[in-house]
Amino acid sequence: MAADLGRYDDCLRFLTALPRRVPALQVVVVNGSAVTGGWDDHSDLDVEAWCGGDAATTYDAVLALARDELPVDHVWELPEATWPDGRQCFIHFQPDAADLGRPTRLVDLVVLTTPERLTVDTRRHGTPIVLHDPEGLLVLEDDDEAAMEAARRQAVEQTAQRRQTAAWLVERAVARGDLAEATTLHLRFAVEPLVRLLRIQHCPARWDFGLRYLRTDLPDGFAERVEALLPGPDLGVRTRAAFAWQDELLAQLARVT
Repeated sequence: MAADLGRYDDCLRFLTALPRRVPALQVVVVNGSAVTGGWDDHSDLDVEAWCGGDAATTYDAVLALARDELPVDHVWELPEATWPDGRQCFIHFQPDAADLGRPTRLVDLVVLTTPERLTVDTRRHGTPIVLHDPEGLLVLEDDDEAAMEAARRQAVEQTAQRRQTAAWLVERAVARGDLAEATTLHLRFAVEPLVRLLRIQHCPARWDFGLRYLRTDLPDGFAERVEALLPGPDLGVRTRAAFAWQDELLAQLARVT
């Protein structure tokens, strides 16, 4: 079922008309949870736009118009170096985004320079809602599978090689009573690689999406199993369980390859 974007109608009207006022814009789409699943009352509206010429100039023009014509409360602009070929910001229409007592209204906007060939892998990002693409520049095409498979293979190999070092780092911090260090090491070396292995096994096209979207990307019940391994008072028990699950997955993936 299509996501109900009704609470963003004013933003969608603004975005649809925007290329007439900022002619450098060549493609404007809505993506994110609106097209991949998981959309709810607290989802932001993910907007990606591509332009000819300098993306920073086009971004400035778009943001200035948004400030003038939409009920903007405040904006978080990511540092210029975040994107080598563009700019990103989060446009808030409410003073307190963490107040979930009402539906969220927040736009995540990225403006990029149009590449020589503009493609979107729908396995990874869903089928975008195209608001503007008169020249048909956007091509729905899978990313290079050979490159992704090589990256997945390296991730599995690194997890296997690092397995004992990783466990030692976490266990040492636990034994020393360094709770803050143990917690961050547990997430970095026990939980995150475990989820990466689960993704490689169950949703390989989104193998590098981290701990987000676990309920939509993994089999039923897996998100809850992962959450049971998140830091808690029995961190030593949880980290051993996480590494044991890693071992199980590494053995299964080794048989596949």
